[in-house]
Amino acid sequence: MEMQQVRYFLAVARTLNFTRAAEECNVTQPALTRAIKQLEEELGGELIRREGRNSHLTDLGNRMQPLLAQCYESALTAKALAAKVSKGEVSSLSLAVSRTLDLDLLMGPLAEMQRTFPQLQLKLRRGTGAEIAEMLKNGDVELAIGGPLGERWDRIDAWPMFTEAFDLVVGADDSLAQRNCLDLDVELVREARFLHYAGCDPAELHPDDVTARGIPYDSVHEIDELRDLEALVVARFGLAIMPASAMKSPRVRHLACSALDLKRTVAIYSVAGRARSREAGALLNLLRSADWSRSVAEPVEAA
Repeated sequence: MEMQQVRYFLAVARTLNFTRAAEECNVTQPALTRAIKQLEEELGGELIRREGRNSHLTDLGNRMQPLLAQCYESALTAKALAAKVSKGEVSSLSLAVSRTLDLDLLMGPLAEMQRTFPQLQLKLRRGTGAEIAEMLKNGDVELAIGGPLGERWDRIDAWPMFTEAFDLVVGADDSLAQRNCLDLDVELVREARFLHYAGCDPAELHPDDVTARGIPYDSVHEIDELRDLEALVVARFGLAIMPASAMKSPRVRHLACSALDLKRTVAIYSVAGRARSREAGALLNLLRSADWSRSVAEPVEAA
């Protein structure tokens, strides 16, 4: 199926007149008729029925018209976008972010990108460390931000941003939240039920590491979405263990527990030797020069 054939059909469908449609499309009537006939052969049925000077759409034609109109408009949009990209009028940036990283932390640099590149098309993807590593390898994203990727690959460059601890997360009205303790005693949660977020990569938080610290983590609820995790924590189905900067909500409280002694370093990742777009380079510079001490407890000096 060719777009010219679709364009000719749509013109006839709109005018119900082959002569006028040919004039609109700046083509001879025999050429227009021939193209529509080829389209009908591809679709396996008559689209337009001619009765003397009058024409009308068949049942198949009526059914195909909105679909072909959408197809044609999409093709025009794609062509226009391609032209703007080739002229440098439209830019894009593919970015992967860890599932456990709150996007609010990145809004400063992202807002600056929007001001600098008003036509920027941002493609934001979420993933675990392993998923992000695959995105980088396959060229699906230019930059990634998150904790450890859990995989060694000598072509991945990393620039540490900050290091943070993992906290216990409880509902805001939970009795543990009312204690106002700077450091929660692990004895207070030995009998508690826990909720495990599936988006936490084992490289960041492994169940065995939690259990080894005397916290019961072998019979946990497993949750796939952060919203669901928050709802269940608030409903007191159990406690969660999350990075200090993640799942910030007035409905929950983060409680420090030094017995956990679990930390992660969040970094920017890119593939060494692979050309970066000017947009990716700009965001990389913004992220590396940002002062993360305002957002997290333990900023890492830029390399």
